[in-house]
Order: sequence, then structure tokens, then C-alpha cells
Amino acid sequence: MDIVFDQDLIAANRRRALARGDGKAAFLLDIAAEELADRLSLVERSFDQAVELHGATGIAARLAMATGKIGTITRIESEDAPSLAGERVIVAPAERLSLAPDSLNLVLSPLGLHLTNDTPGVFIQVNRALKADGLFLAAIPGAGSLQELREVLLATEIEIAGGASPRVIPFPDVRDVGGLLQRAGFALPVVDAETYTVRYASLFPLMQDLRAMGMANPLVDRSRKPVGRNFFLRAAEIYAERFADADGRIRATFNIIYASGWKPHESQQKPLKPGSAKARLADALKVEEHPLKS
Repeated sequence: MDIVFDQDLIAANRRRALARGDGKAAFLLDIAAEELADRLSLVERSFDQAVELHGATGIAARLAMATGKIGTITRIESEDAPSLAGERVIVAPAERLSLAPDSLNLVLSPLGLHLTNDTPGVFIQVNRALKADGLFLAAIPGAGSLQELREVLLATEIEIAGGASPRVIPFPDVRDVGGLLQRAGFALPVVDAETYTVRYASLFPLMQDLRAMGMANPLVDRSRKPVGRNFFLRAAEIYAERFADADGRIRATFNIIYASGWKPHESQQKPLKPGSAKARLADALKVEEHPLKS
């Protein structure tokens, strides 16, 4: 397994973000939580035992409970996190979920799976923890997120230092996530993505929001060489040149992948075997069938 992310640094970034408690910087998590709750509300099923994985603020767990679909929900966090009275919070590492096999009906993951070194392993752990016909719902930052910032920091470092190091983390694409669901043994996988564009006065409030989200660079291969204020001043200039609207405000793109999969169960729909159709396509379409000429 390749070690891409420094988990100790991720934990430190998270602690600082939680200590700041900047509610305005949680807007992405709020968006993802609302979308997950909307999708859950459309499922014609109730879920006795649910878990929210590393949701930081707990908003996804609360909105999911508000759908009336869930009996009880437990939050799992990698660090001590804010919680409301009556909420059950368990501290466990991001990549070792400590969930009993066949113990849950629903697992929610709001924006917590993009910083794991063994994401396939986490998917497998979730599958193992679900009871048959249990549901996994996840929101994952995807490819295209922060593409403007990635381009700007790369251009700035090449201009100033003559080379570049990774400063924005890699994000999975929709096909990656669909493949992970299938590899982990989930049935009926569904994956789609939504793009959100956020506008800022300049690069600096964007960077402040990212730090407040705990999204400072956690890459193992990140450059340890400090950069000065001149670096970010030049980066802000390039950002404004390339990605500003007519009013001078810059754009930042966030792409969120929404994924769902079910623990296999005999009651679920299964694809028909080739040759098992009981009606001809021509009959269904009410058209005349013409044999191919040789």
C-alpha cells in the first residue's frame, strides 16, 4: 500500500480546525450532509442501527436522523469532536473503523474518505460491518476540486523556484469510486457527481477557509521548504488573472462524488442472464422485424 497522506498531520490539521470552530468554513460539509439526507429520504426503508464516519461537526448524522428513517446513529471520529447532548461519539482511527461484523443497517460517510491511504480497505470494512441489505452512502471530494488552486500554485512555484512540488491533494474520479464499490463487494452501486463553484474576494480568504476545514496540505511528498509571503502574493495575482469574474472575485471549484451501495442480499434485483429474456425487443417496440441480408 502506498502511503500518500501523513495521517499524523491530518490529525493535527483537524485539531486546529476544530479548535477554530469557524462554522462558515463548514459550508461544504453542510451541502454534502443535506444531499445525503435528501437521498436517504427517498429510500423506502428504515434503518435501525446507523453510523456516521468522520463527519467532524455531526451535521450529516443530525440531518439523517431528521428524515425519520433511522433508529439510532453513532458518530465515529478520529479526534475528539464537537457533539450535542445525547449524541454517541466513538474515537477511532480513520482507516481502522472498529465496527463489529454484520452490526449495522446504514453507514454514512460525509467528506471523510479522500484522505485515507487504504480507501479500498475502508470500503471493505464498511461492507463487512453492514448487515445483509444494509446501505452505504458516501460523499467524497472528487477530481476537479480545487483545480484552479492546483494550477495557480504550480505556475507560481515554477515561476519563482524553477520547479514544483505537490501542494493540492489528488482526488478520485467517478469511475474510481464506482470501481471501489464493486471491488469491496457492494451490490447495486450508484455513483454521480455535483459541482459547486464558490467565489472569493481573493486567494487569501480561500486559503483561510481551507485551513479552517482542516484541508492544509497533508501529502507525505509535500515540500518542507517554507515559502514566503511573496510566493502567495504572486499566486494571488496569477489566480486573479486566470480565474476572476468581471467583478474581480475569483472562482474555486469543488466537485463532490455521491456514492451508494448495498450489502448483497437475495431479495435484491439481479441482472438477467444473457438469453433469458421472455419477450423479443421487436415485439416490445411494436415494430416489424427484418432479417439481415447476407
